[in-house]
Amino acid sequence: MKKEQKTEQQKLKSKPFDPYAPHTIKWWGWPLLALLIAGTIYIVMTHDKGNVTPEVSQGKPWNASETQRSEGSVFGTFYHITYQSDKSLQDGIDNTLKEVDASLSPFNQESVITAINNNTSTETNSMFVEVFTLAQDVSKETNGAFDITVAPLVNLWGFGFKNMDNVSQAKVDSLLPYVGYQKVLLIDGKIKKECPETMLDCSAIAKGYGVDAVGKYLESEGISNYMVEIGGEVRVRGFNPRGELWHVGINTPNDDPANINNDIEQVLQITQLSMATSGNYRNYYEKDGKKYAHTIDPHTGYPVQHSILSSTVLAKDCATADAYATAFMVLGMDEAKKVLARHPELMAFFIYSGKNGEMKEWMTEGMEKLVVK
Repeated sequence: MKKEQKTEQQKLKSKPFDPYAPHTIKWWGWPLLALLIAGTIYIVMTHDKGNVTPEVSQGKPWNASETQRSEGSVFGTFYHITYQSDKSLQDGIDNTLKEVDASLSPFNQESVITAINNNTSTETNSMFVEVFTLAQDVSKETNGAFDITVAPLVNLWGFGFKNMDNVSQAKVDSLLPYVGYQKVLLIDGKIKKECPETMLDCSAIAKGYGVDAVGKYLESEGISNYMVEIGGEVRVRGFNPRGELWHVGINTPNDDPANINNDIEQVLQITQLSMATSGNYRNYYEKDGKKYAHTIDPHTGYPVQHSILSSTVLAKDCATADAYATAFMVLGMDEAKKVLARHPELMAFFIYSGKNGEMKEWMTEGMEKLVVK
């Protein structure tokens, strides 16, 4: 018997090893295999969680000497920046904001976008390319609901629709041929228009991009804990001066056109995220007893008549949040939810008008998890 066993072992040793052949597992190997699989699943799950919300929710409080605050005005609004550093970076912040303005502000007569709109130049710079590329991507993802070529229509209606009584179907029809994100291309760093009359308006993404630009500047200086806010658009990284997650608020929906009562409806607890809001439930127009936001539909040239009055979006970067927040105002609830289903990396909070004109709310599951209870 022993001799036969030895002969069989010798045969196995002499047989060449085949890495693709099926291998048998001893009885004691099954518990070990189950343990390895369970461990792998746990690692993957915790790793994926870490990509959304950091496991660490507490940092180290800042010293008073390293708590820097910067405030000022830019892009027709105000900014507030808080960051942890042992020195002021005000000059760098100012220079960054000036670069964004020189690239994307239509009110700056020397800006890149002004020259493109005036057809005096087709040249761009790195900031313009970043914004234009992102804008085109969001346009494709939202079937043109977000469109930076809507500028002629915005000018026609006027800010807050102040020219509403002077707008006619004929005027709208005369401008629609110049509107459409497909009618503008970026080729070898230069803008090519299908129609010279086409104008670009990056106001629905530039403010968010400005927030990101300042945030990236701070990061280049080694800053890991900061909050940048420009006109309500926010980007946070790390922890606040108390060593806690950053707290950002969403205003209470109420009929308050003067914006006197600045009550907070929801407080979010976040880090490594950005937030942007489009629309304003305090600034709407009424038609047949229903409330509508001041938002132009690029497809029709007329104000949208959807129920969303205010759209707040969370994303990793503020420019993306800014663009999608505007797109959702144009799309309306049903289509916005479809886009959100395709983009689980986005979170949203909508304030909308109910069937009887009452204010209502809706938010994604991801947003709900960030609400401070």
